[in-house]
Amino acid sequence: MKQLILMRHGKSSWDYDVSDKDRPLQERGINDAHKVSKTFGLHAPKIDFIFSSPANRALHTSMIFVRNLEYDLSNFRVNHMLYDFSGNSVEQFVQQLDNAMDTVALFGHNNAFTSLANTWGDQYIDIVPTAGLVHITFGVDDWSKVSRGTTKQMIFPKHLKK
Repeated sequence: MKQLILMRHGKSSWDYDVSDKDRPLQERGINDAHKVSKTFGLHAPKIDFIFSSPANRALHTSMIFVRNLEYDLSNFRVNHMLYDFSGNSVEQFVQQLDNAMDTVALFGHNNAFTSLANTWGDQYIDIVPTAGLVHITFGVDDWSKVSRGTTKQMIFPKHLKK
């Protein structure tokens, strides 16, 4: 069985005159990433590898997740294929994953993650919000054969507000 955790980056700031890749997280994005990662950590499966888009906002979100799960950074990489908004590049990336890895977490962007969550999962999601996490399981042992799976859980910041 393969498991994929898709997490969209936290809310980013448009207050700075920087390139899209360099946009930082807003305070809300940081706080939401902490809430979602801590909630996920309560029942998280063992993650074999974590990959992040090189965009600052995705990388920062992934580092919050890594820190809160006390994850070993030797099993973490940045990959340019995850800086994708359509989902085509992310889909190719997943299909090329090493089959020795059963559970992988990806940090990236919309519309790619909403599109893939709806293509691969069995629950329709209107939009994966910023800092939203979707965990999908697949009844296959080969990443190249990933297609329709089961949406195991969704953790969205709005569900964690107190």
